Amino acid sequence: MSASVEVEFKSKEKFRRAYVPTTALAKSVRFDDAMMHVSLIDGRIISVPLIWFPLLHAATPEQREYYEIGGGGISLYWPEIDEDLSVANLMAGADWRST
Repeated sequence: MSASVEVEFKSKEKFRRAYVPTTALAKSVRFDDAMMHVSLIDGRIISVPLIWFPLLHAATPEQREYYEIGGGGISLYWPEIDEDLSVANLMAGADWRST
């Protein structure tokens, strides 16, 4: 650590912390051949294996593209295939085999 950085930390000026997200809200969803990628409003992207979700895995690309974001971003719903996922469970790594 350089001397100038140490002086900045020891000074009485306000220290600005890096942004630390406290919520995870979905903004959009996209798919590739093997993964589902959920973009969050804070800039993070959650990527999970599509095989974890048999209904989405078996769905057509058109069915996957038709989804709804519920609760202001806390859930994802595909009405044509009746699949409902929580963003919190995606972040926790929960898959259909773990419950």
